[in-house]
Amino acid sequence: MDKTTQSLDGKRRCAWCAVAPDELEPYHDSEWGFPVADDQRLFEKISLEGFQAGLSWRTILAKREHFRAAFAGFDFYRVAAFDERDVERLLKDAGIVRHRGKIEAVINNARRAVEMVEQEGSLTAYFWRFEPEADEVAVPQSVSTSPTSVALSKDLKKRGWKFVGPTTVFAFMQAMGMINDHAETCFLRPHIEEARRTFIRPAH
Repeated sequence: MDKTTQSLDGKRRCAWCAVAPDELEPYHDSEWGFPVADDQRLFEKISLEGFQAGLSWRTILAKREHFRAAFAGFDFYRVAAFDERDVERLLKDAGIVRHRGKIEAVINNARRAVEMVEQEGSLTAYFWRFEPEADEVAVPQSVSTSPTSVALSKDLKKRGWKFVGPTTVFAFMQAMGMINDHAETCFLRPHIEEARRTFIRPAH
């Protein structure tokens, strides 16, 4: 079964782009699946995937600039200093998803991220340590969790992170380029493969 759709420009893209091409195609073409080695961007991605739980990615993407403004650009050192007054402020912010548990999870996770940098050197070094071998990766877009996402979720929870279940973590792995989950016939898949081939993994 083909998991792509033909866009107006004639290119075949992952079928989920068809839901809202104007919003999703730019994200698909410039971000989704490209390997990331920036701690702040990684923290943003895992935070937004947590907010997505039970919602559509389109909803989160539409609010992303509001999220960035509300959470100090996802600078986890700054977010780690948020207190109950910030929680109340964020619960009144119509530009984001106003869910107390998810808001408190981001603040908690920012504090855990600070600890992780102290322990592991960087978020980048930590997350890329979990990159699966090629033969451990399922057929593109055929699963929503994996042995790696289960293991990473378990380790994050052990470190005190919240809203990081295996499905959320798998979506994060897809987005940050830890795996290439673009459909086999998606025009971007080989470009992602090349980006991953030339990507310099952090030393473990």
